[in-house]
Formats: sequence, C-alpha cells, structure tokens
Amino acid sequence: MNNSYWIHSINLKSFPKLEKDLEVTVAIIGGGITGLSTAYYLSQNGYDVCILEKDKLAHHATGNTTAKVTSQHDLFYDYLIHTFGKSFAKSYLDANEEAIKNIKEIIDTEKIDCDFEWQDAYVYTDLEDEVIKIKNEVTSVNSLDFPAEFVTDSSLPFPIKACIKFPNQAQFHPLKYVKGLSDCIVQNGGQIYENTKVYDIDKKDDFYEIRTDNHTIHAKYVVLACHYPIVNTPGFYFLKMYQETSYLIGFTTDSKLFDGMYINTKSPICSLRTVPYKEDKRLVLMGGSEHKTGVKEDLSDCYLNLENRAKELFPDANVLYRWNTEDCISLDKIPYIGEFSQMMPHMYIATGFKKWGMTTSNIAANIITDMIMGKENPYAETFKSTRFNPVKNGTEFVDMLKQTTTSLVLDKFKIPKDTLGSINKDEGKIVEVENTKLGIYRDTEGKYFCLKPICSHLGCELSWNNLDKTWDCPCHGSRFSYTGKSLYDPSIKDIELINID
Repeated sequence: MNNSYWIHSINLKSFPKLEKDLEVTVAIIGGGITGLSTAYYLSQNGYDVCILEKDKLAHHATGNTTAKVTSQHDLFYDYLIHTFGKSFAKSYLDANEEAIKNIKEIIDTEKIDCDFEWQDAYVYTDLEDEVIKIKNEVTSVNSLDFPAEFVTDSSLPFPIKACIKFPNQAQFHPLKYVKGLSDCIVQNGGQIYENTKVYDIDKKDDFYEIRTDNHTIHAKYVVLACHYPIVNTPGFYFLKMYQETSYLIGFTTDSKLFDGMYINTKSPICSLRTVPYKEDKRLVLMGGSEHKTGVKEDLSDCYLNLENRAKELFPDANVLYRWNTEDCISLDKIPYIGEFSQMMPHMYIATGFKKWGMTTSNIAANIITDMIMGKENPYAETFKSTRFNPVKNGTEFVDMLKQTTTSLVLDKFKIPKDTLGSINKDEGKIVEVENTKLGIYRDTEGKYFCLKPICSHLGCELSWNNLDKTWDCPCHGSRFSYTGKSLYDPSIKDIELINID
C-alpha cells in the first residue's frame, strides 16, 4: 500500500513525455526535490536546463518523506566529531543550517504556499541507558557554536528520560514546495519531462549523449539526481551504499497534540510530527518499522506495529494514510555530492541522504550549481563524492559484502523447497519449475505472474516483499512490481513476465 498524504493532498501539474531529440546545456535525471532544486538555481542563472523524470515529479522519495527541514539528523554530531573531526562536523552543521535559510528564502521570494512552519526538533529517549548519549550529543553540538539544549520533559503524550532540542528548525508540505519550484523552472525557460526513462548515458567529445526509449538528448552537463545512480562505472557507488525502507502512517485524533518534531534514539524508531489538515485539525505523522531493503523477512506487520503504537499514545487515532519509502545510506553516513567520477567530467551526483533529504537536497543543488558555474562552494569538500577514505563502518561494509555475495552467487545455487502448487492466493514465492528457479506471485483471483527473480541491475536474486507485493533486491535496493516493472532505482530495465500456462 502506498497512500502518501503528500501525494494524495495535491494535484501536481502533469508534464509531457519527451517526444523529440533535444540539445540542452544541463540535463538533470530525476524529478524529485534535488533535481528540481538544482534546476531552479541553474535556470535562475540563465542555464538551459531540462529535467527527465521516469514517472511523475516527486512521487518517489520526495513524495513519501516526513518532510522535516532540519539540521538535526538523529544523534549525529558526536559521531562526526569523533570520526572526522570538529571542523568537518561544524561544516556539516553549517551547511544544513544554511539550507534551512535557503529554503525559506525561496519560499518567500517565489511566494510558495507550502505550509512552512518553524518548529523545534528533538531526539528523545525513554531509556535510562540512552541518556548519556544525548548528553554527549548536546556537548558536541554546543562545541560547534549551536545552541542545542538538554531537556528532560516534552509535550509528547508519554514520559521521556531526556532529549536534545534543536531550536528554529522547520517543516513543510514537500509537494506544494515542489509545485512552486516547477512553476519557477518553467517560467525561467526550463523544460520538464515526465514518463521519460533514461536507459543509457555515453560520454562523447565535449558532451554527453543521453538515451531514452525513443529519443536522444545531448548535454554538456549531466546531473544524476535520481535517488540512486543509474550509472554503475566508474563511480562504483553500489559498493559504497545500501538502501533502507521505512514506513509512515498519518492519523487524526481529538487528543491533545504535541509541539515540535521528534525522533527517538534507538530502534524501534518512532518519528513524530504534525501537519495542517482539514477544518483546522492536524494530521499526525508517525514513522518507523525500518529495515534494509530486500530483507528476507515477514513484513506484514510493518504498518500494524506503527498503528498499535499510535493507538497506545492516542486511543482514538484514526489512521487515514499509510506509505513507505527507500533511502540511500552511505557507509560513512555522509552524502555523496559533487563529481560523479574524475574520469567523467561534467557529470554530477547527489545521493546517500540518509533519510534527511529536505536540507541535503538544497545543499546538493547549491554545490552542483556552483560547480557548473565554476564557483567555489564552502561545503563541497565536506560532501565530496569522489572521496576515498577507509570504510568508517566496518560492520555494515562486511554485512553488505556478505549479502551481495549471497544474493549474487550462493542463492542462485539453492534449490527452492516450494513448488507451484504450494503458492496460496495473494502470495509470492521462489519455486522450481522444470529445473528453473522462478519468482511467482498468485493474485487474489488465482492468476499467476511469473518472472525470473534476478535483478536487472547487477543480477542479484530478488526477495519477495509480502507487504507491498513487490520483488526487492537485497544487494542495492532495486524494487519491481509483481508484473516486473522497475519501481525503484538503481534498476533501469523491467523484468519480462514468463508464460507458464
């Protein structure tokens, strides 16, 4: 189920599919908040820009976010100081604080009505042994000249042990903001194309050749703002990131609501914020139930766990929306922003936002715009995408390699225990049919949908997601519908259905 409040509550303008060959200065692949923010800044500076979106604008990560506009990214700054140093942590914080101001400036300048609200942001705990982590975080953030506060109470409807407060953060309606950006881009002469999937990018002499299903775009600069890079080499980002899926619900309640934006310190994660709703009411958004994409587990309770928690806190909670999304996470937890590779000049990337894409998208847009314009950006080195550092998170790196090896090699040699006859209605399994492993979903009417359960990205064996009825890649996070349609990158190609009648 994917019934995002953001997508449901606004009718975005539709844009045409690309129906001709095109020559532009800058081609941006991906029509989420990062691609649109970049196109906004470039078009403001007179650049000939086009956006190529494979589906509809902002209907993936941007349309399924919590939309917290904040520099508070969990308990993160103590980690940054101890891992990269105080100067690095200060730069990361300053970049995100500047992004909040930039977003507000765009909203004010362009008069975008997007429910922007100043809110304090909190990371809280109800566990005694987590209090020391919050105290350490407060000390670290204060050392960066930011007025974070240690707080022992809150307006939440349950007791806490402690929390860290970031004042003067914000929240908004991301698709209303996106609508404002797209209007400005078109007014500035930019071009936007939906339902235009990019399949290939080649470097020519002094330009890039970008191919869709029927047409070719020539561009001097290319920006990969497509969540996860669809180009594998020479950047090799698939070796440096993994994807995580998380879930949200939206509900109304007549109970007293809280002020601010909240997230707790330890799994199971509980993220909370409110949003203006109908007739002066507010909708409560609760997020959590996170897991690595493609995990071979029963996922049927991911929404149920959130709903049970909501009803514990607000007994009259009326759940109206349920949705989920994927986020790219780099192994050192720092986004990759800048050059895609030193071997491919004039191609840029923005990925690995670690679930904090509202501010990071603006940071990325400014860094990439400055690079294209030949200007220095004070934060470019902090987010340098071509950095080559020792892996900071050895455990996750080893886990990722193990999972990739298992899915690429070992799983392909396992003989499935299940057979075609063992598949119940509304169930999917990997089974053996005539000595061939097949992924089969049987719908509620008993019809079979069969495909080879191999990811079209790099060939990992897919896992069945029994909640969303999708085939998910445990290696790099690609997702496919049970009909084989590519839903989430880095996969580009669909998987063909196989007739087993």
